[in-house]
Amino acid sequence: MKILAMPRVLPALLCGLFLAAGVQAANVEPERIPSEALRADLRLAIETIERLHPDLGHSVDYAAFVRTAGEVEAALDRPMTRDQAWAAFARLNPVLADGHLLVGFPDWRAETRDALARGASLFPFEVVLDGNGDLSIVSALGGEETPLAGQRIRRINDVDARRVVRELLDRTHGDTLRFRTALLSQRWWLYHRKLYGEPARYDIVLAGGAPRRISVPASRAVPALLQREAEFDRQFRFEPLPGRAALLTLGTFDWPDKARFFAFARDAFAEMRRVGTETLVIDVRSNGGGDDDLWRDGILRYIADRPYRTGSRYIKRVLEPYRDEGETVGELVRGEIESVVQPRSDDPLRFRGDVHVLIGPLTYSSAVLFSNVVQDHGFGRLAGTGGAVRSRQSGSVQTLALPNSGLVLSYPRFVLDRPSGGTDRTFLEPDLMVEDDPRHPHSAIDALLSEPGGSRAPGMAAD
Repeated sequence: MKILAMPRVLPALLCGLFLAAGVQAANVEPERIPSEALRADLRLAIETIERLHPDLGHSVDYAAFVRTAGEVEAALDRPMTRDQAWAAFARLNPVLADGHLLVGFPDWRAETRDALARGASLFPFEVVLDGNGDLSIVSALGGEETPLAGQRIRRINDVDARRVVRELLDRTHGDTLRFRTALLSQRWWLYHRKLYGEPARYDIVLAGGAPRRISVPASRAVPALLQREAEFDRQFRFEPLPGRAALLTLGTFDWPDKARFFAFARDAFAEMRRVGTETLVIDVRSNGGGDDDLWRDGILRYIADRPYRTGSRYIKRVLEPYRDEGETVGELVRGEIESVVQPRSDDPLRFRGDVHVLIGPLTYSSAVLFSNVVQDHGFGRLAGTGGAVRSRQSGSVQTLALPNSGLVLSYPRFVLDRPSGGTDRTFLEPDLMVEDDPRHPHSAIDALLSEPGGSRAPGMAAD
């Protein structure tokens, strides 16, 4: 179905749309893209979503999608820089309501590192957003401690902080507001630069009995997220804990050296066997997904004690690189995963104790599939917080470069139901609620291990 008519735009909805015309690094005037070229990119993005998404109703309110697309088209009424174009296009992201369906930048990680190397600067703090839209300081950018940790920010460069939060959340992608809030907290430095430019200093008003104004220079530190993502030992950690417990932190399932990950996992389970570990906490709170074989062959091989499948019903769009014999490119195929993975009961490192998987609002994609398998098959119980991401997950993300703007459309190729096939759980939910503190991430682990019981939950055996 095509969008043929675009509704008129309400002026109030465009308030603040083009705040991205901030200070540019080194005073270099960026290239501006003609209005009609931007509108051609928008039409291409919309046509691709409608033609190739396997199940748009999985996440999208179509009426809201049509309305927002019309507002974006009307806003593309002048030549824009790429960042200004993103500020317009990204209004679609919350409406698309899926972490795999968005308009973004082709490689914002590499771009950020390159910009810092060329002298660019970023917002000077790592921050966290709460459910009320309040913004608080966690640390200096990059993770260094600051005496300002825990302070709430009221204004940034004479702009109300809640307005800034709204403007950025209105462009953040993800399943729910809770997911988008967590994602924005983690990437605040990126979105703030894209929308507000690069001031040399930040005049910040802190909340309190007597509001305090501080002036802080912009930072050239590498953000904590980029530091963590680049180092194996920060993504994957094994830590023995008191009381015959252990913590296995899995920050991602996307790592190029799979052999190194498998060796890490094998060594961790060997050490648990050697010391007699009885309780294992697997922390995937920051795991945004990756390849299923990392958790299937690196983790489940040691904790699965019954046959399992990784999903149930699916719907997929047939694309040429993935076309099976007898399929036609472009068609929709519905089916059910029939294959069952047999446990390796003879593995001497198989863990027989209690397993807890710690989840949070940033647990996503393949990490959700892993959590579904653990929960549905009774290999352990989930702990943490829920209500942020769908347990029915889209996947196999495809990308389309929008030729005029330099932006990228990402969209999924399939949607997969959880192994049980149940539809009663819209969101990934824990069996045990454990609150999290972003400033003290280990507190959730301590709280979990202090809970009584901890025996495995009864599971659903696959047919």
